[in-house]
Amino acid sequence: MSMNYIEANNIVLDIPVVDAARSIRTSLINQFAGGIIKNNKSGVSVRALDDVSLSLGKGDRVALIGHNGSGKTTLLRTLAGIYKPTTGAVTSHGRIISIFDPSVGLNVERTGRANIKTIAYFLGMSPSALAEHIDGIIDFCELGEFIDLPVRIYSAGMTVRLGFAVATALNPDILLLDEGIGAGDAKFAERARERLENFYSGIKCMVLASHSEDLLRSLCNKALLLEHGKAVMFGGVDEVLQRYHESNSQQ
Repeated sequence: MSMNYIEANNIVLDIPVVDAARSIRTSLINQFAGGIIKNNKSGVSVRALDDVSLSLGKGDRVALIGHNGSGKTTLLRTLAGIYKPTTGAVTSHGRIISIFDPSVGLNVERTGRANIKTIAYFLGMSPSALAEHIDGIIDFCELGEFIDLPVRIYSAGMTVRLGFAVATALNPDILLLDEGIGAGDAKFAERARERLENFYSGIKCMVLASHSEDLLRSLCNKALLLEHGKAVMFGGVDEVLQRYHESNSQQ
């Protein structure tokens, strides 16, 4: 009997905007713009995820597909345990490493090298393991002399490379990636694909949200289409992308 490494059962996530100032309510509603606004006795909430179920076993590499606000990032953060479902449950087995915002956890006044150590220790890498991997991490970043300069002068792409290199050096069981790790950098997208392929023997499953269809096709073998927080199709990447484009053309 095969084990599911991540299982989401009938996930519902309501984001309350009760007793908030109008500006804050507007900000929250805009953040979850693809969700459904609910009015009830306790006030206003946005249903960011609506009865989503997903089971991932060994070898599953799932692309999350949908328009902005469809629930891709929200689902990833729920799988990672950052958001607690209103109803339903998420269970997981194994070490989860998530790369959402590569700037999270970075001290922009410290160097890239110093931040590699901080992030690695935070993610559970031992000093001996870091000593073994740090040269490879630095080489993969391709930051050159910038590795010993403050992160505040890095471009967004340089920051992504730094976070991605550290997280993938950990060889997690479950890898969650949000948005184009190679956005605007085709060379890095290809190297990221090659690096992930090298880790497939260790990574049991992966979930990736990206607007790069080439990246999704090269890295994923399944796809989930989300619309307004609902899971509307699960299947092969090409089939789900076709359905996504058909839905867009009808709007």
